[in-house]
Amino acid sequence: MNQFERVAFYTLGCKLNFSETSTIARLFEEGGFAKVEFDENPDIFVINTCSVTENADKKCKQLVKRAKIISPESMVVILGCYAQLKPDEISKIPGVDLVLGANEKFNVLAHLKKQSQVKIVHQNIKHTHEFIPSFSLGDRTRSFLKIQDGCDYFCTFCTIPLARGKSRNAGIDKTVFEAERIAKTEVKEVVLTGVNIGDFGQGGDENFFGLIQALDKVDGIERYRISSIEPNLLSNEIIEFCLNEAKRFVPHFHIPLQSGSDVILEKMRRKYKTALFADRIAQIKKFNPNTCIGVDVIVGFPGETNEDFLATVDFLKSLDISYLHVFTYSERANTGAPKLGAKVPMEVRRERSKILHLLSDKKKSNFYNSQIGMTKTVLFEQDNNDGWLHGFTENYVKVKTPFSSHLVNQLCSIQLTEIDRDGLMKCNILTNFA
Repeated sequence: MNQFERVAFYTLGCKLNFSETSTIARLFEEGGFAKVEFDENPDIFVINTCSVTENADKKCKQLVKRAKIISPESMVVILGCYAQLKPDEISKIPGVDLVLGANEKFNVLAHLKKQSQVKIVHQNIKHTHEFIPSFSLGDRTRSFLKIQDGCDYFCTFCTIPLARGKSRNAGIDKTVFEAERIAKTEVKEVVLTGVNIGDFGQGGDENFFGLIQALDKVDGIERYRISSIEPNLLSNEIIEFCLNEAKRFVPHFHIPLQSGSDVILEKMRRKYKTALFADRIAQIKKFNPNTCIGVDVIVGFPGETNEDFLATVDFLKSLDISYLHVFTYSERANTGAPKLGAKVPMEVRRERSKILHLLSDKKKSNFYNSQIGMTKTVLFEQDNNDGWLHGFTENYVKVKTPFSSHLVNQLCSIQLTEIDRDGLMKCNILTNFA
């Protein structure tokens, strides 16, 4: 390969996609390509897509158009979930040259030959069985480590099983090996990511609890965060280990709820009811009241009545949680949800989303206020934000302090002092652990 060929990457969607894009980028660099920014006239654009929402599909089309404006003679490669679900649709986007399904995205270099017609390399997701370990590099502070892929749950709103296949993972030894590779870099925090990470092991001899116990022993990594874990898979032993016994796992959980109405949860084919979810929150707070807890919730699911939505609002108000990720329901092809109830008008979905965003702001403000005066450990990041340096405490409070280069990518003991007008926490630096 010509070592001067230039390639740019763009990632849509989740942390899992970022880990995979970074791994694919390293394959290009090992193949002699120079990695450049999207607007630096690359010869090849690689767009890793998401298809969780309709907006992600639209964003892909916009990126292809932008790529061809930047570099008209370039080759445009589309891979990821959207490419697996709708390869023919993508092939009709002007400017696309290559579409790769789930089985081929890590073999992209073998298909880099520009042709007069769009090339599609795609198999039915039933043929996708291999697990490809991945992790992100490039950010000195943090790495996303892919520990699991695929999902066996088939929730009625979700296309991920169709885009990524069945739940699978490498063994604990192989996953620890990948973590040890990260430990040899400057990265200090690792975020465990996947589609359904609590399903690690799929009921075999190994499981998620065994994995986090093994990862906690890896020297060179200061912190682990769990990106998201299903409430029915978040066991008491996982909670107690992370909050009471582990040396490196931080007091921060992100747990998808999706609805506070048991009627809607059943329609969604979720594997729990609100009572179990409330119990998980109570267990976490019992072990560490200062744990940060984030929650996913969907508004506007088909058949969601005002009563269902108010049940969600009341349930969320009752929970000792720290913030919400609010998703407006988006109709997706080949899912069961549209058949399960009346379509909620878009203006109603938007209004419900607004209400929950306001509730999230209130929850976050209450959580931040509860932390004022406490001594925490912050890991500062590398960007200079208009003269300020940002970082996160172990329990996910976002902190700011005047920029100082010697604090970049350092763990510091700090005292949280006040919330500024941007909703960030100011602090006094007590000790630099470096």
